[in-house]
Amino acid sequence: MFSKIKTCTTAKEIWEKLIQICKGNDEKKEKKLTVAQQKYESIKMKDSETMAEFDERFSAVVIELTSLGKEYINRELALKVMRALPREWDVKTMAMRDSKDLNKLELHDLFANLKAYEFELETKSEAPSTSQPTKALAATTSVEQCSPSTSK
Repeated sequence: MFSKIKTCTTAKEIWEKLIQICKGNDEKKEKKLTVAQQKYESIKMKDSETMAEFDERFSAVVIELTSLGKEYINRELALKVMRALPREWDVKTMAMRDSKDLNKLELHDLFANLKAYEFELETKSEAPSTSQPTKALAATTSVEQCSPSTSK
């Protein structure tokens, strides 16, 4: 970074150069915005991904968009997250849509709720079964061959 500003002679020149380096020109900014929007539109939670990992990846895209001037309201973000989840999350997301005011639901609260649900699912799948195993009996038949006996 220093090598790019060392030739500047005034604080104003340094400041303008830093802005140019960090933000880029309008064309460069537009390209960055387009790429970030494509990431946002195509994001999906991966099968092997935990909710914490997805939260981190999704939030990074939102932060990138925000830094480029693109803002989303809570409802848009919540619905996008819910659409990006795998099918097995449909019941949970439908329940959340019905019970929560998505306009007031902050992104961190949404992910906290989803992480708690994920933990609950993991706990249930790891818990040993408390029911006793059942035994099934199978009936078999055999046919005995009888030969006519001759009596003398």
